[in-house]
Amino acid sequence: MSTQRTLSGAAFIMLLTVSVWAQTATSGATQRTPSKPTRPFVVLPAQSLDDLEKKLHPGNKVEELIDSDGMQLRVAVQHEKDVQAPSGEVHDASDDVYYVIEGSATLTLGGSLETPREVEPGEWRGPRIVGGQQLAVKKGDLIIVPRGTPHQRSTVGQDFSMILIKIYLEPRHLAKPKPAPK
Repeated sequence: MSTQRTLSGAAFIMLLTVSVWAQTATSGATQRTPSKPTRPFVVLPAQSLDDLEKKLHPGNKVEELIDSDGMQLRVAVQHEKDVQAPSGEVHDASDDVYYVIEGSATLTLGGSLETPREVEPGEWRGPRIVGGQQLAVKKGDLIIVPRGTPHQRSTVGQDFSMILIKIYLEPRHLAKPKPAPK
């Protein structure tokens, strides 16, 4: 019994020693440091944002502030006037945040897509939303549309500008444009 205890104790001490040695060797070999920025930071003063919003008038235009290539984030300023979205949509792997900077629009949120079709992986469209809630949104409103939520926007008879922030589940890798033939 005493020999068995001695052997068990020796085995335990040996395992403990090896474990401590392995941790010490590992921690000394790889020193962690903070990550580096993936892109330059963006500061858009109020006047610049106002100028950009005016530049997008009178057409229905989008200006990317941060494209999503290699990131889990997209930020754009978008202007719409007299547009009825051709379909409702659902994103399986991205959340949308809208901040209305000018004008107003009608949003339909929730419910379900009528006859949904997948237009690309995780991106669904349907001719309309059934059972959704219609909301009038105006300057200063913040709208958060979690992934999986049917949504549709109408600016018929309205002028509307917003900041769109899209948050993706995984970093996006956009297709690089093909070089022009020589």
